[in-house]
Amino acid sequence: MSCPEGARLKAPPQFSHSLLTRRGFSRTMPEETKSIMNRRISLKTSILLGSSFLALAASARAQQDFSKVEIKATQVSKNIYMLEGAGGNIGVSAGPEGILIVDDQFAPLAPKIEAALKQLNPGKLKFVLNTHHHGDHTGGNPHFGREAHIIAHTNVRKRLRKGPGESQPGLPIITFDDSLSVHFNGEEIKMLHVGPGHTDGDSIVHFTGANVLHMGDSFFSGRFPNIDLAGGGDVRGFIRNVEEGLKKIPADAKIIPGHGPLSTLKEMREFHAMLVETSGVVEKAVAAGKTLDQIQAEGLPEKWKGWAAPMINASRWLEILYRGLTRK
Repeated sequence: MSCPEGARLKAPPQFSHSLLTRRGFSRTMPEETKSIMNRRISLKTSILLGSSFLALAASARAQQDFSKVEIKATQVSKNIYMLEGAGGNIGVSAGPEGILIVDDQFAPLAPKIEAALKQLNPGKLKFVLNTHHHGDHTGGNPHFGREAHIIAHTNVRKRLRKGPGESQPGLPIITFDDSLSVHFNGEEIKMLHVGPGHTDGDSIVHFTGANVLHMGDSFFSGRFPNIDLAGGGDVRGFIRNVEEGLKKIPADAKIIPGHGPLSTLKEMREFHAMLVETSGVVEKAVAAGKTLDQIQAEGLPEKWKGWAAPMINASRWLEILYRGLTRK
């Protein structure tokens, strides 16, 4: 596949990284059958949870007046910028070879994003990197994909693809399984796939020369995250991915979260502490035999209440933790 002039791609080495009891079934049903039924029940609840979140997000998009959204640009380091509007934060590399963006928010915002990019650099957009498949990060793909190469993990293309056909608008045309590098604007820009966490196609992007990372939705700064259980997400995997990031991210790095303000390792450590403590609350309650309703009624410690956001409040976060931690 040909690549835009001034850029080259390479794949570097791999980056390591009772319902039944209450209804009286437990005494007569074989253990193998009970296990299968429990897995089916867990799968159905995960699918319902994911589907309801997607329906809520779709409803929010339908009701939102994108004409009022303004795109704000913040210089992060050197030629790297962060764009904020509606949806996930956008990372930008703007330099002599043109423009590369990480994620592209909602489709109706594409013209505004395009205008903001032109204010940063008059050059051509050459690459779009998708951190995962959700529409608030990939909605602009069909627009920007007309002139730029879209790159993402293999699972992102699979989840964005609608039925048969290889030439659907907005699909990534370059995919990878473990890691990939784009050499652009004088630095190596690495995409690193992490294990199932927010979804099963999550990647982080490292601007190695500028010492900036775009975490995608593996990091929500100062707020409860969404974990898409129906989209391959995993609660324990999500926490593990954050822990691994804390071990490997340079101490002085700037971090663009999927949602929330520009951050550093300080905010990411606070995020990890929230994940560990709140998941611990739910695990302890589950071990004590408490139901989801009881857990939600008891709530979370006061210090975490400020982490609630319109889409993911404390009750919703507790439900995600409960469904994820009890899934077989």
